[in-house]
Amino acid sequence: MHITVRKATEADIAMLQNKPTWGCGVSEFDWYYDCNEVCWLTQGEVIVTYSGGSVSFGAGDYVAFPEGLACVWKVTKPVQKHYLFC
Repeated sequence: MHITVRKATEADIAMLQNKPTWGCGVSEFDWYYDCNEVCWLTQGEVIVTYSGGSVSFGAGDYVAFPEGLACVWKVTKPVQKHYLFC
């Protein structure tokens, strides 16, 4: 189980730009994904730690989280993202 992080493509942005948004200030919290999620960060920086290691991502990144992932989000700069649960 792993988290995919890459720069968002034009196709990613077109798919996600009209999807719901979520924002969060600097914080740290546990999270569990009960279904797959993809998101495009428009602001902020995050470090997510999970059993497979940790990943960092920020504004302009496309991120895919797998169903069943338990992790800790550490938001180091306030985040805004568009997201889609699959």
